Amino acid sequence: MSLPALHGVVPILVTPFHEDGRIDEDSLVNLVEFNIAAGVHGLGVALGSEVFKFNEAERARVTRVVIEAAAKRVPIVINSGASGTDLAVFYSKAAEAAGADMLMVIPPSFMPISAEEIFDYYKAIDAAVGIPIILQDVPQAPISPGLALKIAAECPNVRYIKVETLPVTSKVAAMSQQAGDHLTIFGGAGGSYFIEELRRGALGTMPFCSQPADFVAVWDAFRQGDEARARQHFDATIMAINRLAIQGGDIFYFIHKQILVRRGVIRTAFVRSPTTTIDPITAREIEELIAQIVPTAMPFGRLAA
Repeated sequence: MSLPALHGVVPILVTPFHEDGRIDEDSLVNLVEFNIAAGVHGLGVALGSEVFKFNEAERARVTRVVIEAAAKRVPIVINSGASGTDLAVFYSKAAEAAGADMLMVIPPSFMPISAEEIFDYYKAIDAAVGIPIILQDVPQAPISPGLALKIAAECPNVRYIKVETLPVTSKVAAMSQQAGDHLTIFGGAGGSYFIEELRRGALGTMPFCSQPADFVAVWDAFRQGDEARARQHFDATIMAINRLAIQGGDIFYFIHKQILVRRGVIRTAFVRSPTTTIDPITAREIEELIAQIVPTAMPFGRLAA
């Protein structure tokens, strides 16, 4: 089958910080280059980028730095969801004006809202912009297949959905069966179920950005019909990292950033507060695993594959 405009491996970039918490733009540019060199099919700035910890100026600056660094070599997806419709419209219009190729929009989750209110929220965003929109289905704000289909039917810019509601594999299957003719389906949740999602109708994943070449290798093998090679590579390079990263809290930020530090891509593994405190045993386990995945540590600016 032919592939849609956005497909494959679209990593969500972490945001590199200096030790004092300031955004490290040089590291961010390095991170974009590292991922593009690995053959990714797009890049995103979203919840995995700690956008919820940004002030307005930082959000605008990170968006612009990523878009300028990518220089149209791959599509850039910017998360513009918010707890209020007007704010989400503001973020969406700002991202489009900055040059974003697509938006990814999570439903409001601070207070419970009805399916009709979620529909109205997406309808307002769709009317305000002229670029494609990715619905984001997450446990705290799930989107049913029926609602996704209704939104896609009424909102011409809504063309994709990222499925992360548990159980992910069955939700991807249900979404594919009911809305797959109208929406391109992506997996998320760190790419932990990448192969299972592809088997059930997904056409890509949005994992973290520390192992782009490994995810691309799995995608390539699967698309070539070699599921055994895809599984072998996934299990050998990705599975152990993801297993460690879901132990609790936001430990995944530190793990993926530490991989990137060891690869020479970013300067520090600093995560903005509040963040999970990592106990000594877990810290040792992380260090041991990362040393297996990236045997040779590289100084900043000299990237390890």
